[in-house]
Amino acid sequence: MFAFKPIETGCAGEGADQSVLCAAAGGWQTGSLRGLYSFRQPAAPWVAAGETSIDIERIVSVAAGQRADLTLVEGAGGWRVPISGTVDMAGLATRLGFPVVVVARATLGTINHSLLTVEAVERDKNHVAALILSQLPEDDANFAADNLARIRSRWRGTSFLFTGRPSELDPLFHVERG
Repeated sequence: MFAFKPIETGCAGEGADQSVLCAAAGGWQTGSLRGLYSFRQPAAPWVAAGETSIDIERIVSVAAGQRADLTLVEGAGGWRVPISGTVDMAGLATRLGFPVVVVARATLGTINHSLLTVEAVERDKNHVAALILSQLPEDDANFAADNLARIRSRWRGTSFLFTGRPSELDPLFHVERG
């Protein structure tokens, strides 16, 4: 497995997300395979980068150049978050061509946020492999489950609630890719 977060903000040096992803993938990734850009300011990549130019083609080249049975590329901030003056996360995802997994909090606002994101991904002609609602230990379990049920009543794609047990991710690996 190749797990890659090419851009991380709100960190100095290698970011925590980049480290966790690489460890989860087996710890084999080094150098640019661990991530290409990290910025101290906790903001959208375009803002946090300041005068630094983020090279989209470099990101695509690193991600596409891996020969792994599974490649996971984590975005930063959401579908419409700008990476540069002309490219956002949607543009990067389109260039990569991988199925998209939307991950959202299971709390207040997730019905609207999740459905709008799925709608935007599909409108941009990308395939949504799954929608995962992430439930934290302090979240109300009944409220989270109800949010998922209401999303499922409006969108028929694969969706599930993740509460921290790795086995809950099994449906993601059985989704038809296309």
